[in-house]
Amino acid sequence: MIIRLVTTLPEFFDKPLSAGVVGKGINAGRLHIEIINLRDYTDDKHRSTDDYPFGGGAGMVMLPEPIFKAVRHIKREDPDAKFYLTSPKGKRFDQKTALTLSRQKSITFFCGRYEGVDERVRPLFDEELSIGDFVLSGGEIAALAMVDAVARLIPGVLGNQESILEESFMGPILEYPQYTRPRVFEGKKVPDILLSGNHKKIMRYRRLEALRRTRDRRPDLYAAAVLTEDELSLIKERSL
Repeated sequence: MIIRLVTTLPEFFDKPLSAGVVGKGINAGRLHIEIINLRDYTDDKHRSTDDYPFGGGAGMVMLPEPIFKAVRHIKREDPDAKFYLTSPKGKRFDQKTALTLSRQKSITFFCGRYEGVDERVRPLFDEELSIGDFVLSGGEIAALAMVDAVARLIPGVLGNQESILEESFMGPILEYPQYTRPRVFEGKKVPDILLSGNHKKIMRYRRLEALRRTRDRRPDLYAAAVLTEDELSLIKERSL
């Protein structure tokens, strides 16, 4: 898979992309990352990518011409490329979106900055994406988070692909609590059932704890969850 990152701060990505899961994906040949400096598509001596907004107001707006030139150049090289703009005005990025993007052959993230982009270039993008209801100084952090979320879903990037299926947000329920050695830490013991060896009981226990955690932390997800008769019975039995 090819992932391109178009930014005015290419140095931002130097180290983060060489480490962790993304680095593993690159080394395994499953992932190819290209960092593109948006300033390479400017013509003035200052390599400007922003200007004051018409009509006044605080902040700067990203110029349309460098963005248009960059998109046109990428499309010439890669007609199948999909384009995504990081923006607090965009659709909320979630695990479902990450899974959809991971199935593409080529995706390009444009890192938005300042007050956003000139409205006339918005049709160039397949979608605008946001990682939350807050404002960052630039889209580089958001793009990095999305690249990581996408990369780990590409087959062959993670060592144990099956672990993905049990993670939070792969379904509407958060993941259950996890424990490792030692069995007792600071006076707190690992639940006995996890040491029982009874896999059926362990699965039921984990499901109940996952439901409890989701209800307490994300009632919106809990309300939307479709539960089986067995789970409804388990909830009633344990007085969740």
